[in-house]
Amino acid sequence: MNGTGKTPLSVVLAGGGTAGHIEPAMAVADALRELDPGIRITALGTARGLETTLVPQRGYPLVLIPPVPLPRKPSRQMIDLPLRVRRAIKQTRAAMDEAGADVVVGFGGYVSLPAYLAAGPGIMRRRRRIPIVVHEANASAGIANKVGARRAAAVLTAFPDSGLPKAQMVGIPVRSSITSLDRPALRAQAREHFGLDPDAPTLLVFGGSQGARSLNEAVSAAAPELAAAGIGVLHAHGPKNSLDVPAASSGPRYVSVPYLSRMDLAYAAADAVVCRSGAMTVAEVSAVGLPAVYVPLPHGNGEQELNARPVVGAGGGIIVKDAELTKQYVLDTVIPLLTDAEGLSRMGRAAAGAGHRSAAGEVARIVMDVARGQVG
Repeated sequence: MNGTGKTPLSVVLAGGGTAGHIEPAMAVADALRELDPGIRITALGTARGLETTLVPQRGYPLVLIPPVPLPRKPSRQMIDLPLRVRRAIKQTRAAMDEAGADVVVGFGGYVSLPAYLAAGPGIMRRRRRIPIVVHEANASAGIANKVGARRAAAVLTAFPDSGLPKAQMVGIPVRSSITSLDRPALRAQAREHFGLDPDAPTLLVFGGSQGARSLNEAVSAAAPELAAAGIGVLHAHGPKNSLDVPAASSGPRYVSVPYLSRMDLAYAAADAVVCRSGAMTVAEVSAVGLPAVYVPLPHGNGEQELNARPVVGAGGGIIVKDAELTKQYVLDTVIPLLTDAEGLSRMGRAAAGAGHRSAAGEVARIVMDVARGQVG
């Protein structure tokens, strides 16, 4: 019971595996607690996902369920799939019963599929249905969310044409430490934190949590020219990678780190970004109003390029193919970008205008309406 004598709402969040699934879930969790401090939140995940670290760090309970990756080609895993799905559903139902779930919110990936299936009634239909809210962060919906959307009370997306029926576009939930970031106010502190030049235009480079070889090689090769142009660099190369930065005789520092644990300070220190274009990266970079050179992953179905197109179309960024990101591209495009203060300001305003700073709060309000039976 809460202070009003009513049983608090219970929300189960299914968004494990990658940061792109976990971070929106945690942003919604924070927004739910802002709306109702007594709300009960349970996160589902697997033992092999980043959620084992990220969810406890944010102060939320994590219940582990068996992973159910969907094979993309005929294999032994395909034969075993029905049994693995049944096991995962059984354990997920037990977790939902223990939590007294009023609503399940899925963010895609292999944690969401058993959650969507477990939210339905059992074979004998003695179990109550638990309403579902689906959030799709990518421009093209994945299999799990396509399954969940079929019986969801609300389907929310970050893009207008994700392929999900009856979808409402809300953007990607981003944590409040990013959406409320005052970059100019934090700039001096941020640059001191990383040991950067306090006054030089500064380029932030990162390729996701593991880094990206093409970004690492192209930008680091141009280190002397960047320094000669008066540009400082903060480069996160990935914990498993090393970076060979040619020495510069003078100019602002080129600071390389394996990983950025304080992305808020990294964004505050920067004037522009070279990065991949995963959905979460695009959401954060645009939310803080940073001009970006987006380098989509060259693999998969091309969804990373689709993620960046709205921001680029609004004038807040540039897309360059992975194979075309070379030292010469840095010299010809990135350096002129960083040395054009007026152009940077214009691109930053366009990026901020293309972002969705209020997405987490909007999703949280919809989730609570669904849990209370006011939607669906």
